[in-house]
Amino acid sequence: MEKTLALACDLIRQPSVTPQDAGCQQQLMQRLRAIGFHCTAMRFGEVDNFWAERGSGGRILVFAGHTDVVPPGPLEQWHSPPFQPTVVDGVLYGRGAADMKGSLAAMVVACEEFVARYPDHPGRIGFLITSDEEGDAVDGTVKVVQQLQRDGQSIDWCLVGEPSSGERLGDVVKTGRRGSLGAVLTVRGVQGHIAYPQLADNPIHQALPALQALTAETWDEGNDFFPPTSLQISNINAGTGATNVIPGTLQVLFNFRFSTESTAAGLRQRTEAILDAHELDYELQWSLSGEPFLTVSGELVAATVASIEAHTGLAPLLSTSGGTSDGRFIAPTGAQVVELGPVNASIHKVDEQVLAADLPRLAAIYRGIIERLLLPPG
Repeated sequence: MEKTLALACDLIRQPSVTPQDAGCQQQLMQRLRAIGFHCTAMRFGEVDNFWAERGSGGRILVFAGHTDVVPPGPLEQWHSPPFQPTVVDGVLYGRGAADMKGSLAAMVVACEEFVARYPDHPGRIGFLITSDEEGDAVDGTVKVVQQLQRDGQSIDWCLVGEPSSGERLGDVVKTGRRGSLGAVLTVRGVQGHIAYPQLADNPIHQALPALQALTAETWDEGNDFFPPTSLQISNINAGTGATNVIPGTLQVLFNFRFSTESTAAGLRQRTEAILDAHELDYELQWSLSGEPFLTVSGELVAATVASIEAHTGLAPLLSTSGGTSDGRFIAPTGAQVVELGPVNASIHKVDEQVLAADLPRLAAIYRGIIERLLLPPG
């Protein structure tokens, strides 16, 4: 079996449902140590992470990723067991095949091939791997980055192996992500009998005009790199379970995915101003998952585009679409960050899959990026 595919299969066999690592990181560190990487396990809380580094000086390219996967869902709906990697008609099936054990395998193989050819290469290569990306993301990459900063370690370039591709491997590279700001809104009223509304105060009725105003608001117009900021309500909950009771409280969950044209502080202020204007008795709990980040250009973007073109013939689209990634914790340190990985059509779904032939191609692209960044021109 081809070596990148074989390693991906080995990783898929480990049921590393977030935040469990299930031994994946030990496999990766063993391979990396064999080619001269110094590996440091970093466990925070119940989360396994590791940092690995090879080279003695110069700028550093870091591969970032996660070994945890989302739960498989209904097992009976899978055509083959989710943690039993299966190749059928050139397609690898298994939880994590695309998100992102295939990328991890390609990263390791790319480094093995690069080091075999250039054992005394200039510059440095690093790995920042967590098992807390699909979960709470509080004891993973963010904690490792904080530790690196305390140790005086900086990152110049970071390649995150998230599945970025749309229809073909390498057709899309993520050069940034929108920020994510969540909120839990509690609107207080007065509970009472539904037949005596004059003795109660229905928080649902009170909140509806304000919610309409929030959803109708134009928060910004976006820019050349980001679409306009969007507010989406994901849940509304009220009631006691009885049909003849006016509820005393209403809870609303909503989230902003915001561009660099807005700030978290500004969105909070504008939201509260709208709620205040509707004279609601409310409480807001905010949760900032990440600020927007963007790598417009630079050596990493150039090397990534050139390597994709060399190995696939595609001119990739540079995009900031999609959800958040752990790049949001790395970009604020000043690092150039891009995301490049397999086709994302099946991620988090039953029968998650990736073309088996795409994995060695991805390893070749990653190797080309290393060469373009670390080796002198010519």
